[in-house]
Amino acid sequence: MTDPNAIQPSELDQLPDRDPEETAEWQASLDAVTKAAGPHRAAYLMRRTLERAEGAGIALPKLLETDYVNSIPTSAEPAVPGDEALEQRITAWNRWNAAAMVTRGSKYGVGGHIATFASAAWLYETGFNHFFKGKEADGSGDQLYIQGHASPGIYARAFLDGRLNEEQLDNFRREAGGNGLPSYPHPRRLPWLWEFPTVSMGLGPLSAIYQARFNRYLANRGIKDTAGSHVWAFLGDGEMDEPESTAALALAAREELDNLTFVINCNLQRLDGPVRANFKIVQELEAQFRGAGWNVVKTLWGTAWDELFQLDTTGALVRRLRQVPDAQIQTYQTRDAAYIRQDFFGGDPALVEMAKLLSDDKILECFHLSRGGHEARKVFAAYKAAVEHKGAPTVILAQTVKGHTLGEGFASKNANHQMKKLSVDEFKNMRDLLELPIKDSDFVDGVVPYGHPGADSPEVRYLQERRAALGGPAPARRVHPVAPLPAPAEKAFASFDKGSGSQNVATTMAFVRLVKDLVRDKETGKRWVPIVPDEARTFGMESLFPSLGIYSPKGQTYEPVDRDQLMYYKEAQNGQILNEGITEAGSMADFIAASTSYATHGEAMIPFYIFYSMFGWQRTADQMWQLGDQLGRGFLVGATAGRTTLTGEGLQHADGHSPVIAATNPAALSYDPAFAYEVATIVKDGLRRMYGEAAPGEDQNVFYYLTVYNEPMPQPAKPSVDRIDEGIVKGLYRFNTAESAGITPPANAPRIQLLGSGTAIHWALKAQALLAEEWGVAADVWSATSWSELRRDALEADEALLRGEERVPFVRQALQGAEGPVLAVSDYMRQVPDQIAQWVEQDWSSLGADGFGLSDTREAARRHFGVDAESIVVAALAQLAGRGEVKAASVKEAREKYGL
Repeated sequence: MTDPNAIQPSELDQLPDRDPEETAEWQASLDAVTKAAGPHRAAYLMRRTLERAEGAGIALPKLLETDYVNSIPTSAEPAVPGDEALEQRITAWNRWNAAAMVTRGSKYGVGGHIATFASAAWLYETGFNHFFKGKEADGSGDQLYIQGHASPGIYARAFLDGRLNEEQLDNFRREAGGNGLPSYPHPRRLPWLWEFPTVSMGLGPLSAIYQARFNRYLANRGIKDTAGSHVWAFLGDGEMDEPESTAALALAAREELDNLTFVINCNLQRLDGPVRANFKIVQELEAQFRGAGWNVVKTLWGTAWDELFQLDTTGALVRRLRQVPDAQIQTYQTRDAAYIRQDFFGGDPALVEMAKLLSDDKILECFHLSRGGHEARKVFAAYKAAVEHKGAPTVILAQTVKGHTLGEGFASKNANHQMKKLSVDEFKNMRDLLELPIKDSDFVDGVVPYGHPGADSPEVRYLQERRAALGGPAPARRVHPVAPLPAPAEKAFASFDKGSGSQNVATTMAFVRLVKDLVRDKETGKRWVPIVPDEARTFGMESLFPSLGIYSPKGQTYEPVDRDQLMYYKEAQNGQILNEGITEAGSMADFIAASTSYATHGEAMIPFYIFYSMFGWQRTADQMWQLGDQLGRGFLVGATAGRTTLTGEGLQHADGHSPVIAATNPAALSYDPAFAYEVATIVKDGLRRMYGEAAPGEDQNVFYYLTVYNEPMPQPAKPSVDRIDEGIVKGLYRFNTAESAGITPPANAPRIQLLGSGTAIHWALKAQALLAEEWGVAADVWSATSWSELRRDALEADEALLRGEERVPFVRQALQGAEGPVLAVSDYMRQVPDQIAQWVEQDWSSLGADGFGLSDTREAARRHFGVDAESIVVAALAQLAGRGEVKAASVKEAREKYGL
């Protein structure tokens, strides 16, 4: 029976104890103090002793670091199940084909990366052979975040498995023909294989944390049992410099996400050279992760180092390993034994004596080849420790050599990230090293051949048997056939058609009210995932706190200060709201996990993420591209939108450009609704398209961006306009004419069309009245709910014309026959409405809030930018004067009258 008080195996076991009796006396002293004076006194004495040692110049690891040795000693490593020889051969074939694929593609100049997978091969192969659960396993399988630059190795394995053929490998990075492979993990380009896009560095680790957290969210809410799913994120040590890579480490530890493992390939190199040339990246990362509360497993040295550690009776070897900077470790990889003897061993008498016991071959084996990340036994031990650890996430720091097995021209060279091919001679040397049965005659015309042992070979049978035992191929993306979600009751949407009467309601409030009704729906209410970055009260969402609850895996362990209030702050283990704190990046990672749950877990969830519009696309647009790549669905809501609506907040809070950025994303459907009934109509159609019965040919893999405002205004009733819902969804409809607005312009009055979006339509309506009453001009007002959707439709019409198909853009259809010129206005820069200018047949002009924002009242800000009602009047008169329809003097008169 194991003694619970016995010292457990640790990194200290790597270091021989030259005086066990003395060690036992020190330990006994510590035990005695603990027993007599308590653990706090013992901890105090330990801290003071460590301070004294540091002051005396005794080299000790920092409290958050351990020595530069393996966390799991060789004696504690479990046996690796399976056939090690076959796994060696499978890995050799994958190494070969990954290098061959990139080299063959280099003649087209399309690039590719060879060295990353070469260093990480065993990190992947060990997982594929023994740990990564496929989609056919119980639950949802594991989620694999593959390092982007390692994609050739994953393609090589899929080729060996029979999931890819030679033609596809030859089309690596050449997708236009329809049978190619994307450069990196891109689900939108290869949706049966890739599940998570990761090559935009830093976003993979951030998303992995929130994916693991979302798995727990689904389980705690009773939607899906995710206990069998583990999230694996494969990262580069250089990638960890990205702020997003470490932004959520504390969240993962705080919520005890032991369903998450980071595997950091510490090959000590980034794109241009060493990661920490003068320092040690492994030690830095260990301290960072330990400080955040993670379990850390270091897998640094291979078995060849065991003899050296056994010889280290003074600790000199461990001290020296702690001292040598990463760039020098990299240099040893390329130098001969004499150099290593002199530089590494020569400065310490104990190490000089140790080196005398080592042959040159032994020194080169250790310093050139033997790394923990290159040995299946070491990696298996680390992975097993990770999946068995409870109460915290685990990070595995695996040391490797970048370019391992590719030859002296690649290994540890600073330029190897940019090196895209091997020569024929280098391939032949690689073949001999890997012991592959590829003949010289197979190199036809200097072209490196792909290698495959045969579909019925022991290697392929073993690979497929291992994957079958683990639940099928991996990586893999599966969209399980599920019935469309039923449409919510019409009542939730129709209630907005009657307007608000004399009550002032901001469109932000209208959206929140709509969601409150939708989450009550018996069929689909539980599938809504409200996400907010600590601004729920700003957006009027506090009423959702007690009814939905704020998600916390701990529940509520305290009595909230506002418990006696109706809308108190309620946290719950099955809470529905994700209130993330001040992190737009974390909130977006939440959104991505929820928006792709239909594929990852076969559970369609409806996320809406509401945020200050200025801090959505501007800060996290790269994650919106990630969202589009991952085929996510849901509603992004840019609240407090517009350049002039956020009074007093100033330059950095005034959003005048988010629709411009949104328009660049092919998966984003961007809307700028003016009225509550428009918001309801757009959301209703979005639910149909993304989660219900989409129309034939309609892409479901889109997401919506709605800008809503914090400016309370009377919400009008939905006008009786022919095909108004179609106009709202497609982007444009006529809200009223001068006549229907109750304005009686003079006979033969000049006419103009005013197009407004969002809050700007209210200025256009005021300008409509001023033009009629003071200048005798008739104006029709149009609501442009989506400038970008109008543009998208027009571009598609242009493409159809090139194919010989006649198609009229919707914007031209809608404005057909409208008299006079068109003047467009929004609370954004002019570039937003100008997106559609070239397809408008009428004379075109626009107004917008270009430039930096400023702090002032709404009225003053609008006058400053020239978008208020009076400015619209002057611009309209100028446009009509240019056509000779009003007197030129009217423009000057209007400017003077309105003080412009």
